[in-house]
Amino acid sequence: MMARPSLLLLMAAASAIAAVANAASIATGDQDGSTATRLGNSIQRDLNARDAEAAKRQRALDLREQATKAAESRLQADLEARQKDTATGTGAPGAPSPAEAQYDDLARIYQAMKPAKAAVVFEQLDMEVQMKVAQRMRAASTGAILAAMSPKGAAALSMALARKSAARPAATPAVAGTAMAARKPG
Repeated sequence: MMARPSLLLLMAAASAIAAVANAASIATGDQDGSTATRLGNSIQRDLNARDAEAAKRQRALDLREQATKAAESRLQADLEARQKDTATGTGAPGAPSPAEAQYDDLARIYQAMKPAKAAVVFEQLDMEVQMKVAQRMRAASTGAILAAMSPKGAAALSMALARKSAARPAATPAVAGTAMAARKPG
């Protein structure tokens, strides 16, 4: 009959095995107990993916910043070139300035509107703006808008246009037609 090992003997054997396992883990450098588990691997993959996404966003932001700086430098160079051209007077002949182009755009907009609706808005504008826009409009459109304006507003614009055309004898056809339309008895 074989003797059964005692509990004390089994405990001593388990303790010896644990001591050997601890010594082996110290020798392999796994002191913190971070053995590669599925959870540990999953967390590491998530952290790596997050870091890669953050790096990708940072690269995109850097590219946007570079593009913005390049656009700013192009705009600055263009502005300096335009200022130099206007200072030396070498701008393209017949090319309207940006401010003049705005008045041309406004004239087209008001001509496209119904005269009654355009007159309400037109009267709210500054007199200088009204004059510059009216000078660029066709005579028929200006006349229709003047007819829809209040008598006081139409008279003020007509007088301003008349003073402007008297100051410049070589008036544009739109101005001359507007002044004639305002003088015709209705």
